[in-house]
Amino acid sequence: MAYLELNNINKTYGEGENATEVLSDINLSIEEGEFVAIVGFTGSGKTTLVNLINGLLKPSSGEVLFKGEPVVDTSHERGVIFQNYSLLPWLTVGQNVYMAVKEAFPKESKSTLQQRVRDYVDMVSLTPAINKRPKELSGGMRQRVAVARALAMNPEMIIMDEPLGALDALTRGNLQDEILNIWSKDKRTALLITNDVDEGIYMADRIIPLKPGPNATLGPEFKIDIERPRDKTALNDNPNYKKTRNAIIEYLMDIGESRKSVSQEEFVLPEIAPKSFVA
Repeated sequence: MAYLELNNINKTYGEGENATEVLSDINLSIEEGEFVAIVGFTGSGKTTLVNLINGLLKPSSGEVLFKGEPVVDTSHERGVIFQNYSLLPWLTVGQNVYMAVKEAFPKESKSTLQQRVRDYVDMVSLTPAINKRPKELSGGMRQRVAVARALAMNPEMIIMDEPLGALDALTRGNLQDEILNIWSKDKRTALLITNDVDEGIYMADRIIPLKPGPNATLGPEFKIDIERPRDKTALNDNPNYKKTRNAIIEYLMDIGESRKSVSQEEFVLPEIAPKSFVA
């Protein structure tokens, strides 16, 4: 039995003539401890997929199973790191994380919760900023708060909805490494939604493209046969990296051209570095 299963998922918004099927016939299985990346076009329904997995949305048909049980609501077992940080602006770094752990562990003492906050804030190297509010932080620091908050709740699965998309290249690369270091300690099951092919190859065990919608569905999986831990500087010379990257890009470009020729719509391709891997 897979840790997470999506069986024949369809999601439609609206009714009657105004109905639009965003996701169609989505089938996905993720094993415990796996790190899977879904890469797709802008507007292909990636966030809708995340919200179905997290329980914020219900499928129009089909079922989402987590550890064999139907997903009917949100749960602390599935921690989500969003792209937009979702921090409360009137609370400090420590208070934002404390609110989450207090909800996740209501029976724990205040001192225990405070120590958990300190541990996870330190894990993302934000101890000097623990008493600062979001407006006093850079974008990268805010995203690290979001990472600390999600992980402090001790989720069994980490779901990341393009969490690094708005960051500069250096900050993005550093957070990629930070997330991987945290993940590698206990191999929590992880799902990364991204529009960056190189990011998916660097971080994941498998990459699965999401075809552009409406009626978006998953394409074939691409296994990442590159030993961990991975060295960014060595990836450009790794034949498996080059082969996998070229295959994914070729597939994405083919389906993009195919959809455009049918619908005359413009689709924004996932991010593709022009010559070499860019963190």
